[in-house]
This record gives sequence, C-alpha cells and structure tokens, in this order.
Amino acid sequence: MTQMLSRRGFIKLSSTAAAVASLSSIPGTLGAMEESQKHYKGNAKFTPSICEMCTSSCTIEARVEDGKGVFIRGNPADKGRGGKVCARGGSGFNQLYDPQRLVHPIMRVGERGEGKWKVVSWDEAYTFIAKKLDEIKQKHGAHTVAFTARSGWNKTWFHNLAQAYGSPNIFGHEATCPLAYDLAMDDIFENGVSRDFAKAKYIINPSHNVFEGIVISYARQYMEALEHGAKVISLDPRLSTMAAKASEWHPIKPGHDLPFVLAFIHTLINENLYNKKFVEKYCEGFDELKASVAEYTPEKMALECDIPADTIKRMAREFAKAAPKAIFDFCHRVTLTPQELELRRAIMMCNVLVGAVEQEGGYYLNKGAGFYNKFLGETDAKAPVLKKPKIPAYPKVEFPRIDRIGEKDSEFFLAKKGNGIVTLIPKATLEDLPGVPYRLHGWFIARNNPVMTQSNTETVIKAIKAMDLVVVMDIQVSDTAWYADIVLPDTTYLERDEEFNAGGGKNPTYDVGRQKVVEPIGESRPGWRVAKELAEKMGLSAYFPYKDIEDYRLQQVGDNIDLLARLKATGMASFGVPLLLQDKKSVAAFVAKYPSAASKVNEEGTIDFPHKIKLFSPELETVSKKGALSYEPYKYKEADELYFINGKSAVRTNGHNGNNLWLNNLCDDASVWIHPKTAARLGISNGDKIEVSNKYATQKGKALVTKGVREDTVFAYFGFGHISKELKRAYGKGVNSNSLYSPHVSANCGMNLHVVGVKVKKA
Repeated sequence: MTQMLSRRGFIKLSSTAAAVASLSSIPGTLGAMEESQKHYKGNAKFTPSICEMCTSSCTIEARVEDGKGVFIRGNPADKGRGGKVCARGGSGFNQLYDPQRLVHPIMRVGERGEGKWKVVSWDEAYTFIAKKLDEIKQKHGAHTVAFTARSGWNKTWFHNLAQAYGSPNIFGHEATCPLAYDLAMDDIFENGVSRDFAKAKYIINPSHNVFEGIVISYARQYMEALEHGAKVISLDPRLSTMAAKASEWHPIKPGHDLPFVLAFIHTLINENLYNKKFVEKYCEGFDELKASVAEYTPEKMALECDIPADTIKRMAREFAKAAPKAIFDFCHRVTLTPQELELRRAIMMCNVLVGAVEQEGGYYLNKGAGFYNKFLGETDAKAPVLKKPKIPAYPKVEFPRIDRIGEKDSEFFLAKKGNGIVTLIPKATLEDLPGVPYRLHGWFIARNNPVMTQSNTETVIKAIKAMDLVVVMDIQVSDTAWYADIVLPDTTYLERDEEFNAGGGKNPTYDVGRQKVVEPIGESRPGWRVAKELAEKMGLSAYFPYKDIEDYRLQQVGDNIDLLARLKATGMASFGVPLLLQDKKSVAAFVAKYPSAASKVNEEGTIDFPHKIKLFSPELETVSKKGALSYEPYKYKEADELYFINGKSAVRTNGHNGNNLWLNNLCDDASVWIHPKTAARLGISNGDKIEVSNKYATQKGKALVTKGVREDTVFAYFGFGHISKELKRAYGKGVNSNSLYSPHVSANCGMNLHVVGVKVKKA
C-alpha cells in the first residue's frame, strides 16, 4: 500500500505522461489541445485533500513537482490510514495529463454509440440542456427525468438542481454497491455501524476482500488483528487475497451464504451461546427470531451452503467464546443472494446475539455530532453541526418516485431518497412499474457509469437509447457517456474545492472534502459550478444562494472560523473523545472529559442504547412479510452451467479507473479463473482463449487454470470489457461481468444479483 515511487522516477513518468498528451486528437480532449493552451499551474506545497480514484475516499495530500506533475501521498495526520495511499491513489495524477481526458463540452452529432462528436461552448451546452429539459417538462412532466450522482460531493449540487427543476427521481450509486447493509443497519440499530477489526479476536469474513477492494484503514486493521493472533475465517468461493491471509478458507457455494448464517444463528440460540442479559435488556423480537430459524438446522443448511454442519457449529461456538471481541463482517458491495437485505440483517444479528456491540473488538455505532451530543450534559460543550444554506421550498410533485420511496407501501421504504433504487431506472424507462403512472424520458448522470456498473448491460443501453435526453458529466467519455447527447467535462479531484463533510466513528469527525492542488485544465469545471450555472440558465438561481464554494463553506461553519481554518490546514478534525457505550473504561474517560454526562451513566457504569435493537422488523413484516428471517432457495444456474461470480482487482477496483495509464500498465487484462478439473473436462489449458456465455451475453477472455476457485465456479475481475471506444487503453479488454448478469432487482433493497449461470468453452 505504500507509495514506493522515487521522486526521480516520478518526475520522469510525469514528463512522459505530459509528452504522450500530444498524441491524441479526439475532439474536446486534452490530446486535441494546442500545446500553448496547456497549463499545469498549482501549489508547490502539500495540500490536504481526499482521493477519488475509488469510493474509499482516503485522505491524501499533494503538491506540484517542478511544474511537471503532481505528487500524491497519504495524509500523515491520518493515523487510521497511516499516511498511506494504494496504487490507485498514487496514480491519480495520470488523470490530469491523460490525452483522452475531456477538457471541453462535447455534443453528439451521430447516432448514440456511434462516437461522433463536436466541441461546444459551455453556454451552448447549458442552452441545449435547459431547452431539452423544458421540452420534457412540458411534454411528459419534470418527474420523468432521473438525476444520478455518485455518492458524496456531486449529490449536493445535482440533487438540488433536480428538485428545483421538479423531479423527485434523485439517485446515488448505492443500489449497485453498499445499500443492503446500510438498510440493514437502519432497520436493526436505527444508526450507522462500523467494525473495530483491529481489536477483534475472531472475525468471520464472507467475501469482504479488503486487500483487493482496498479500504486502507480496513486492510491495516485486519493486519493488526492477525498480528495480534486473531482468528479470521474466510467464506469465499475463490481463494482471494483475503482468503489467502485468513486462518481458515472455506469455499462456500456461490449465492448460499444465507443458509450458513441461519444455521449459525440456530446454533447460537439452541446451544444457549447467546448473551441472554444483553438480549433481554437491549433487544426486541428475540422470540420471533428464534421461531424463524428453528427449521434451519446446521445439518439441513450444510447441504445448501456446502460447509459441513460440524464446521458451522464449531465456528459458532468459537465466535461466542471470543465475544465481545468478535465480528461477523457484514461485508461491502458483493451481492450474494436475491435475499440480500435478509442476509445482511442476519449477519448483524450474529454480533447482537453475543453482545459484541459497543465494545472493543466488535461493532460500534457511528457517532456523528447529533448522536454524540445526546449523551452530553447541559453544561458540556457540544460537537459542531455543519449548516446548509437556506433555499426556497422545492416545487410540489404529485407523482411518486419510480421506487415509490415515501409511499406507505413502498417495498424500498428503508432507503433514503438521496440513495434511491438506481437499478430501477432501465426498467422504469422500458416498462410500466407497479404503482408508477409514467415512464422515464431523461437521465442526467454526474460521475456515475451505469452502463459499466449496473447488471445486464444490454438492458441499460436499450433504456438509454429510448430516452429523449441523456446528459453525462465525467472526466472522460465513459461507457455511459459514449451513448450520451452531451458530455460535460468534470474537473479531476486534484483541480477542485468541495464542501466540508461531517461524519462519525467512535466520536464526531470532519473533513475538508477536496482541495484544489492544480488549476483546472482547459474548460473543465467542478460540479458545484456546473449545477449553479445551469440553474441560472433555467431560471432557478434562487436554489443556489452562494457565490462560490468558499462562500458555501463559510455558510457551513457559520461563525466557527476555527473549524474552517483547521480543516483547510490539516484536512481533518474531530471532536471529543472516543465513546463506546458498553465499555466501562471508555464511558469513564467520556465522563472525565464531560462531567455533566455522568447523568447518562447507568448502575453498571455503562450507557444504555438510545433505541432497542431489532431482531424482528415490524415494518418489513407489514410491507413484505419479511419481518423475520427466512431462506428461499433460488435457481442461479442450469445443471450444465457453472456459477459465475466477480470481484475487485487491487488496481482496477472501479469502473472509471480502468483507462488510467499507470493502472492499465499494471493490469491491462484479466483472465477468467477456472478449476483444473473443470478445465480438463472442457479441454481448456492455462492461457487459452475462452468464451463465457449465457442467455444474456457472450464474452471472450483468457483462462487462468487454478485450484483457487471451486470446481463448479468461474471468476472474473470487475471493471473490464469496456464498451466506449474513447477509452483506448481499456476498450474491449477482458470480460465485462455485468453484461452476463440478469436484470434482477432484489426485494426490499433493490440490488442487482452478482451470481449467474454460464457456459464456458474454448474459443
């Protein structure tokens, strides 16, 4: 994870990248600019900021080196990440110099997907978009335009624009990534939850590959736990890097994690391994949970998940013995089953049952300012809460969202409107959805790439082609931009300032967002400016009551100028001391810091949970009859097919960085993993060209024959098989996993399903 590049090597590579920039002539790109127009002006002193090479949002600092490039390293003030960046983070400066990077707005002049463009001015772009949005509004209604923005900073601006325009259909990327576990937390804890990996003594990890889908703080914590003797159990159909480092690897059958967890809970309850005192005092719904798992014995579920009953029971006993320093990791992203929400809820209930919550080495509730301040006394200082500028009320919308969030009987009622169920957009364009009296006619997409990230690529493209307007804002002609009417050039994260952010781990935290290291190149503009200027063109300027991002930041902190100064100087800040409600030492330290908080401490020297923890969901029971846990067998594949699964590469984690020069040099193609016995049966040798197909698509790749995957399974890395011909390094290389997946949308959480059946043959 450490950035190993020497300064001399860095300058050499920077110069090479800048020289290569002159070789491209795609309209609107850096490669098409005159040399005299290229400027790389920036700060020669390290500026704290946030990486954007994936969604982990790691802290960094960067500076311009000799006017030839930007050197990026981890922020040394960030103890959790140890001042480190991964290969992706160190390669971020390549975005600046990439000749294929967009630096001017471009407009489609041919058919969608034909790749014919012309350069237009920003005023021409804004005028075109405003006119088309008004036409759709007059013809179909503003509610028929969906707005999608990548989680984090762009949501603020473009969701505001959407609602000012009159559309309730605002979305993030969550339904293609972490939404199920977010919803499970909200249902069970009514709060976000984190994991104290470093202090744990026993961790069960179902396919959470922190060493390739890198979150630096998680990877460091896992390593610390292993160094201190923790036992880590990996449940994964393939031998991932995580599985290779684990104490035990159990190649579970793809899509069958839920039967394992139900049998695990059955053992905890029926062998009286659970923490009765904790459950009785802090939980509700235990009787319903016990009844719901009664039929899921380890012996019965072993046949489903392909892990022996004795092994399941042994793990449950070890887990309970290690509690409260025990974690059943609820993972990230990987969709393992059509019952995704039930799976995540079941996993979290394992930790609750053994009382491994709000103690070292277990789960802990995220404590933002609002949460933390509840436990402070009247006279204690309070954690600052960031403010938002006052804006007029949004126009009232008479129509439901396509996911019907906000309606009483919406199956997706747990999801926040700003996240939404983005996976429904293709369906809502091509067919009538129950309870939704309209179809979508437009899609505004900011830094999101649904053609690459949503399952069943063919359906996504078909929906985009059916729309009256598609706008994409990105740094490159992504796979989605390839089909857009107009593409707006975003700044890279090294060229823009963003708003401040507030969050919370064991105590409230704040970060600077992103800070500009280099002046924007060409005509690229940040999201806050584009949304504000487009709103002005549409007569909606009242919804953007700030002059620029600095003015917005000042309104966020109010009169707390000290916080503003600290964030700009160091990139981060925190308030108070860490607090674990069920840890006596932690509570004592909290009271020592805030004496009037003593009134919140109970007779046991701990602090009670603010809400009962739910082991049964009355709300889900009312809406979907899913209040309890259950297992519904699902047919993933035909008898003559293999399971197909995917995962993350350490250097090609997300859909947007596969065309990065350095990362592409490190990994420009990815083979399909296949077991030696399966390969022999199919006449396939290592390195052979193969064809992977099912009823949805056919993909071509190379075979990697390895014992590191189950005999009935093949595996491929996500982020390959790009469709946009403007991504010249990545185009057409490797297997596009999402093209093979079904358009299935999981109940209650809206997530796609990343297990499907395929046939494999030698090409």
